[in-house]
Amino acid sequence: MKDISQLMRQAQQMQAKLNDAQKKLEAMEVEGTAGGGMVKLRLSGKSALLGLSIDPSLMAADEREILEDLIKAAHDDARRKLEDAQNDEMKGLSGGLGILPGFKMPF
Repeated sequence: MKDISQLMRQAQQMQAKLNDAQKKLEAMEVEGTAGGGMVKLRLSGKSALLGLSIDPSLMAADEREILEDLIKAAHDDARRKLEDAQNDEMKGLSGGLGILPGFKMPF
């Protein structure tokens, strides 16, 4: 029975680490930029749009398509940074859990 109680303790510790990691991941914020900083976009750890900054020179009617492309590029940049940050955070945790490389966590 000693082995089962030890296994249960390890499972509880693992769950606590996963909960802490999830909170840390959700609290992350990243900024994506495009057009040399003319468009800046901030995302939360849950991929929610937190802010968008557009250089006033892009507000001209004939710049609409460029602006749309820059917003998409800034979003892609922020999403990529968020994924990288989350993967880096999970590497430390998954190293101690014996999780297979490339396995995606459920959050």
